[in-house]
Amino acid sequence: MSEPIEPAAVTEMAESSAAIRRMRLAKLALVLLVLAVCGFLALRGYDVKGAIHDGLEFVRGAGPVAFFAATALLPALGMPQSVFTMTAGPLFGAQLGTALVVFLTLFAMLVNMTLSYWLASRLLRPVLEAVIRRLGYKLPEVQSGDETDLIVLMRVTPGIPFPAQNYLLGLSRIPFGKYLLISFLIQAPINSAFVIFGDALLKGKGGMAFVGISLIVVLAIGAQLVRKHYGKKRA
Repeated sequence: MSEPIEPAAVTEMAESSAAIRRMRLAKLALVLLVLAVCGFLALRGYDVKGAIHDGLEFVRGAGPVAFFAATALLPALGMPQSVFTMTAGPLFGAQLGTALVVFLTLFAMLVNMTLSYWLASRLLRPVLEAVIRRLGYKLPEVQSGDETDLIVLMRVTPGIPFPAQNYLLGLSRIPFGKYLLISFLIQAPINSAFVIFGDALLKGKGGMAFVGISLIVVLAIGAQLVRKHYGKKRA
């Protein structure tokens, strides 16, 4: 006979689900806002495509060192990781080659995950804990047998931004080696697919764009299956 679920555990699960729903709604609202602004500017006769092209040229002019340094650092400050993965190929694919761009993107991601973990578990931990308490939440105690499950669920659950995933896992004080290895194995394929897709899309390579979007779809379906598997396991 299974043990009854503690009321506190039910409350924590409900709060976590509500927080994830709020994150999803916030991301959707941001996307809709960006699309609305772009549509408004286009209706007003503003050359949105030209502005995007000029922006990409400006970033390209700064060079790959500055770009990949920003890829490694800025997501730790909350900037979406997808901003870099979607533009890395179009910006530097012709200059460096797609394979090297993918490698540099993944290396920058490793640096970012390491930096975020250190900030969350050491330097910013007192501040972040105070903010979480003020918001009415508390950090759960992670048992050693639950660490892998938590990392996998955090990485494959949609709606949680990449920077938030890193900080939450860092706050949980999961062993760094396990955190980095499992996170990289999950994040590397999807980030590589986004680099390939972004490069092909802006260059008009229909075949490669199809390969990139196919990889993204397959990985998304795989993540969903993994999430359901671990969700049933934890239940």
